[in-house]
Amino acid sequence: MSSEAEPVCGAARLVEALEQLGVTVVFGLPGVHNLPIWRALARSPIRLVGVRHEQTAVYAADGYARASGTLGVALVTTGPGAANTLGATGEAMASSSPVLVIATDISSALRRPGVYRGLLHETRDQTAMFAPVTKAARMVQHAGELAAAVIDGARLAQAASTGPVYLGVPTDLLAVEAPSAAAASAAPAALPEPDPVALERAADLLTAARRPLIWAGGGALRAGAGPAVGELARALAAPVVTTYMGRGLLPPEHPCTVPGPIHAREVGPLWDEADVVLAVGTDFDAMMTQEWRLPVPPALIAITVDPADATKNYAAGVMLTGDARAVAELLAARVPPRDGALDGLVARLDAIGTAVRAAVLEDEPQAAELLDVMERVLPADCVVVADMCIPGYWLGGYRRVPLPRKLAYPMGWGTLGFGFPAALGACLADAGPTVCVAGDGGFLFACGELATVAQARIPLTLIVVDDGGYGMLRFDQEHAGEAPFGVDLVRPDFAALTASFGIDAVTVEGFGGAFEAALADAVGAGEPRVIVVGARLKPPPTTSPRWYRRGD
Repeated sequence: MSSEAEPVCGAARLVEALEQLGVTVVFGLPGVHNLPIWRALARSPIRLVGVRHEQTAVYAADGYARASGTLGVALVTTGPGAANTLGATGEAMASSSPVLVIATDISSALRRPGVYRGLLHETRDQTAMFAPVTKAARMVQHAGELAAAVIDGARLAQAASTGPVYLGVPTDLLAVEAPSAAAASAAPAALPEPDPVALERAADLLTAARRPLIWAGGGALRAGAGPAVGELARALAAPVVTTYMGRGLLPPEHPCTVPGPIHAREVGPLWDEADVVLAVGTDFDAMMTQEWRLPVPPALIAITVDPADATKNYAAGVMLTGDARAVAELLAARVPPRDGALDGLVARLDAIGTAVRAAVLEDEPQAAELLDVMERVLPADCVVVADMCIPGYWLGGYRRVPLPRKLAYPMGWGTLGFGFPAALGACLADAGPTVCVAGDGGFLFACGELATVAQARIPLTLIVVDDGGYGMLRFDQEHAGEAPFGVDLVRPDFAALTASFGIDAVTVEGFGGAFEAALADAVGAGEPRVIVVGARLKPPPTTSPRWYRRGD
């Protein structure tokens, strides 16, 4: 008997590297080129969730990453399979989701540099397609670097500032012998410490401020900076505005949590009156700032891991580069508490919250009903995944998110069709029950994934709000004085479609008692459920046609 170890192929090393990274779930779709990976996964403890479209694989990996705070992994095949992921990869990029997209490419033995030969699934440059929508896009050149490339790509995706990474693997490398990655890569570099002079300058500005404001984004949430930001806000008696990506950083009951979006007329004056703004892990994107109509504050301090990104829209007078949680802790230790000031802030924010709720009720009673039902029924650990649809906009802007990572919202790239497939991944992250809210138009982007839900028995609650088509676009046309055209859709019987996959479904009208009962039953069922809701809502003030700072 030979004492030599049996050769291990590249596909097995790829899966071995994922195991080494602690990956427990991957999302993918098989093709003729990547089948060796499927054979290796069959012998692995990693759970493979097979989806019905490659775009879904990346959306699901993104949803998993958002809900878990760990790496999401998508595995797809060459050419059109890889190309199908680009929209979802772009959303992961815009939302800074740590996703590793691994796609096969044509055989390195058959490729000729600069020549398109017409091989099955060949493109002129598959890796180049991913360059605009990733942190890094790399093609593995030989089997010896395959396992190490997987680990390096995963670590880069998770390094601040997080984001998707693409790894292309020539299909022939999956079948040849490859070494392990046991000692392949160094640990990620530590983040820098903030400049001491800048830190003292920031502390002095905050201490002297009469009306400080904290603006916290996804970088603060991903760094786990909530407790430190909350402590600093208490000391300063500073209101805390969170971006879409920062929702849940502070609990709704925190005395400094601003009870509504910055887009609301009731909330906007907090920015206008601020003499010092502390920005934590944010880039002041167009959707949050109403395309930068927020006036430049008298003084801006930025806590960031990427100074160029943090100041591309509003220039900061003081830059603190480093981990958001660590820097916020350092500031909190340097800022003396303002005796008695917190009571005044609490009273003002309570009044703002009352005014916001009244405005929502007057503006769109159905939205107020939806928000109230979700708050009454859903447990604190429930992950809500909202699609680009009018009820999703209301939830993204106005839902009181109780904990970090309990809202996934595609703002972001703003990709219609994100919600349902992203919810598949979120539901498998073991982060709590998952509820997805999608419109009828966005759901039809990926309705075939009902097969994935049924086959994998993913205990997701899906709410499909049927308003007869693309409701937001219908509103845009009507807002412009035009008759709706091309936005009303033929739809299936959603309940019957769902039932054809063996999934229980119920249809209700509006967000009243029948909806509340159906939602409570579905969330507690521990199995997939679908609720179809007939409702047409007006979009909220967070949507661009209704920004009050537009002046039109």
